[in-house]
Amino acid sequence: MNRVTVLVVDDQILLRQGLRKLLEIEEGVEVVGDAADGIEALEFLAAAPPPDVVLVDARMPRMDGIELIARMREEHPGVAAVVLTTFDDDELVFGGLRAGARGYLLKDVPPDELVSAIRRAARGDTVLGGPAADLLVAALDTPAPTGPRPDSPLSEREAEVARLVGTGATNREIARALFITEGTAKNHVTSILRKLALRDRTALALWVGEHGTPG
Repeated sequence: MNRVTVLVVDDQILLRQGLRKLLEIEEGVEVVGDAADGIEALEFLAAAPPPDVVLVDARMPRMDGIELIARMREEHPGVAAVVLTTFDDDELVFGGLRAGARGYLLKDVPPDELVSAIRRAARGDTVLGGPAADLLVAALDTPAPTGPRPDSPLSEREAEVARLVGTGATNREIARALFITEGTAKNHVTSILRKLALRDRTALALWVGEHGTPG
């Protein structure tokens, strides 16, 4: 099992210490440091080899978790950020994901699920706890226009592909729905992400859920 290194960022010292003790007994997980806010976290990241995953509290003094994640995306794009918080409101969920978080979990998550989420985030997966997943699904259930807007940078076919990505369709499912090859579907998705400056399919699905077919 590959070792996963973790930085814990939370303004509550008891929680930081508790998370350290919890994670340090897990095989293949190493806590390399902790920080009380976003500023301390950035100082740590600038001075030490970057960890694989940073567990970030959403609300902290001086620099909160959302701002920290946005800074990390610019300055340390190879580090996966996972929000771990007591708050489950939609502004924080979507704000964290838009800023570049790889996951959003509540602090009452069972320890085994937390460890699994850390390992998955380190692999590049997106991990969402129950409430965050429910909010995302609700957003994706919002009906979206089927064609591109007049000012859209997407072609009509790309708009169709974007709409299907918003429903959670895989490349294979997109190919079957539009009678194209799976490779062509993948190429369309890559082109859409480039044109809209989005990171991945999850970011595109969020965009479609909030705004309709992107433009």
